[in-house]
Amino acid sequence: MMGDRDYRQVIKSTIDSISREVEPQIDANDTKTIHLHEVVRCLRHSYYDRTDPLEPERAGFNNLISGLLRKMQYGSKLGEYAIEDIKLKGQADMIVDDVVMIFRYSASLPEIPLSSDVLYLNACLWIFNKVDGIIIYFSSDGKEASFSFTKEKKMFEETVRRVRVLNNLLGEKKVPILEPSEECSSCQYYERCYLKQKRGRGINLQDLLGLGKSE
Repeated sequence: MMGDRDYRQVIKSTIDSISREVEPQIDANDTKTIHLHEVVRCLRHSYYDRTDPLEPERAGFNNLISGLLRKMQYGSKLGEYAIEDIKLKGQADMIVDDVVMIFRYSASLPEIPLSSDVLYLNACLWIFNKVDGIIIYFSSDGKEASFSFTKEKKMFEETVRRVRVLNNLLGEKKVPILEPSEECSSCQYYERCYLKQKRGRGINLQDLLGLGKSE
C-alpha cells in the first residue's frame, strides 16, 4: 500500500484486463463452433465457461505470453477444421518454415509436455495441414524446454470425439462428467465439482460402530 492506493489491486486489475483482451472470444450460444482450447482441457470447465461462467484467478503476466503473441499476429494464424456441421477453431502462436509452434509458461520446466498441450499442438497440425510442430515451455528464470512432434491421426481422432461430445452436451444442456486432474485445485469451478453439500441426518460415530449401547 502506497499512499491511498492499493498497487497490488492495480496490478491485478491490469492483468485481468489484458487477459480478457487476449483470450479467444467465444460466442456461448454458437454450439456449432468449438474452440480448440475448450476440448483439450476439462470439458466440464469449458461447459461452465459457456453456460454459467466465473472469473478465474489470474496468475500473472507470464501466463499471457501465448495470448499476446496471437494478438500481435507475429506469425500467429487462426484456422478451422470442419467436422460434419461443426467448426473446430484453433490458433497457433507461430508458424515458421511450415513448423507450428505453441508457447507455454511453466513455474518449473516439465520433463515431459502436458497432455493438453500435446493434443492442442497435434490438432493445430491438422487444422493448418502441417507435419511438424514444437511446444516451447519457458520459466520465470529465463530457462526454456522444447518438445517436437509430428502429426498423429489417432490422437486427432480423440480430439474430434471430444469436440462432438462437448457439442452434444451443450445442445442438451447436460453437464459433462468429472475429469479429475492436477488443474482441479486451481479451477474456479472446484466447489461445484467437489464441495456440494448433502442434506440428511447426521451420522453418530458411536452408533455406527455399535458403541455406547446398553447390554
